[in-house]
Amino acid sequence: MGISSASFNYVSDFARRQAAIVIDPGKEYLVETRLAGLARDHAEGSLERFVDLLRGEPASSALRARALDALTTNETSFFRDFHPYEALRKRILPDLMAAKGDGARLSIWSAACSAGQEPVSLALLLREHFPALADGRASILATDLSGSVLDQARAGRYTQFEVNRGLPAMLLAKHFKKHEDRWQVSESIRSMIEYRQRNLIEPLPSQERHDLVMLRNVLIYFDVPTKQRILSAIRERMAPGGILVLGTAETTLHLDPAWEIVRAENSTVFRLKAEAR
Repeated sequence: MGISSASFNYVSDFARRQAAIVIDPGKEYLVETRLAGLARDHAEGSLERFVDLLRGEPASSALRARALDALTTNETSFFRDFHPYEALRKRILPDLMAAKGDGARLSIWSAACSAGQEPVSLALLLREHFPALADGRASILATDLSGSVLDQARAGRYTQFEVNRGLPAMLLAKHFKKHEDRWQVSESIRSMIEYRQRNLIEPLPSQERHDLVMLRNVLIYFDVPTKQRILSAIRERMAPGGILVLGTAETTLHLDPAWEIVRAENSTVFRLKAEAR
């Protein structure tokens, strides 16, 4: 039996209040699919009983956190879409390094990093093409709403299916080792990344200043006011001349005029305007 309208409305409101995730009417199938496993574990397979359990749980309960995890999209892959990483290698990182000057440090933030494929891809890019940055002149902060995917990211262990999605064989052989049925990222790559749990709709640390922010395929899940709040918060935490990389279907146009479009190789990225600082 499918989810009732009342239960769907409760789950939709729960996702919106907790993480600003928009689940519009017509996506009942999505809620049913993503909560089915939790319903089996906690309510004998009944979605209605599981939603009733959620209603009675305190705001900070582990079950509510697991439900929010299940409702969050964690689709990712190594070097996703390829072209943005070519732009980073050929244009964006060299330009940032030139602007910062010799010996300067770069701060990179991978927001909504999921299971870690994006920050690992960034670390691999630095290690292979910018060894001076990889050896202490660049920091990579990786954050996500989901505690469970961050646990996987910190462990740095991936299935054959996961490494087959975008990871070149040469990098797999050079920076990963096989342990039973998983591939383990090398310590030299893992040590370049700091993982933290973070909800993008909550206040962000005011002291942070980032030269490069990867916020790819995230804004598409929010309504317009939430997109604007997130872009504003990121703007306030960008270093002068900082670059924002969004997903291919995402833009700052008509959302935040503080960004200018920059064409880099075959990609479009966004640079904070000088007057916006």
